[in-house]
Amino acid sequence: MAALFGSRVRRLRTAAGLTQAELGTKTHVVSTRITQVERASGAKPTLELARALDAVLGADDLLVELWPYVYRETFPDWSRKFMEYSERAVSIRQYVAHVVPGLLQTKDYARAVLSVGLTLTGDEQLEERLTARMTRQERLSSPDRPELWVVLDEAVLRRPIGGREVMRAQLERLLEAAAERHIIVQVLPFDQGAHDAMGGSLTVLTLPDGSEVAYTEGAHFGQLIEDPGQVRRFAVTYDRLRAEALPPLMSLDMIRSVMEGYNRGANVPSRSERRRVAQEQLQQSGGGRLRGGGGRVPRRRPRP
Repeated sequence: MAALFGSRVRRLRTAAGLTQAELGTKTHVVSTRITQVERASGAKPTLELARALDAVLGADDLLVELWPYVYRETFPDWSRKFMEYSERAVSIRQYVAHVVPGLLQTKDYARAVLSVGLTLTGDEQLEERLTARMTRQERLSSPDRPELWVVLDEAVLRRPIGGREVMRAQLERLLEAAAERHIIVQVLPFDQGAHDAMGGSLTVLTLPDGSEVAYTEGAHFGQLIEDPGQVRRFAVTYDRLRAEALPPLMSLDMIRSVMEGYNRGANVPSRSERRRVAQEQLQQSGGGRLRGGGGRVPRRRPRP
């Protein structure tokens, strides 16, 4: 993909009648950087550079649309291979233990998730990862969209990643997604107890030829499983989780209930705010000041 990106840049540059040095000047990079991009050598182009090249060369977002596929090549082989399988899968079955799966994340929720951890080097890399994640979601609305079946641990709903407003919008997104015929969402409640996939997440992909691969993921690692015997065992584990989870309609009711809690919480003022308002009301009504615990200090009666 880096080679394809570079060839497109070279073709567009030539058509525009620009030298590498001239293109570098217009995009605020040295000419050798343009040479690296066109030859697919050295560091991969950043999203910022892809946007600049697109604008200068009048590529109508072609280079920006190609960029996520170039960016993917910076991931480990096993991660990149899983992404490739995911793009061809006709069925995606996921159990997630901690966060909403990337395919169903809102942009604000995804930003909050990607901001956590020690792997980011700055805001630019955050934006690059965010763009790549949002781009992968486009497949859910494409003609070859896969069937998506997601089992969410209840912890996914309860953990307010990004704050209450971000979570409320994220849960609303889950409800909207579940209304699509090709997407099913279930919740595995806390009271179900222990299960085979505790501590991590699990994805089982069905490919066009009927074969399957599995992918397990923890906080700092991932593993792609292609051996048919091992994949079958993970598929059974997933089927058990799906059976233990709440039925789809009950799951959506739980999501709505949790979302209503975030709505109520968003309207509850903080303790300091409540105290300030109460003090103002007392002053306006001619009352006394508040005690440390919020009680009113009675006025002293004059001595006879």
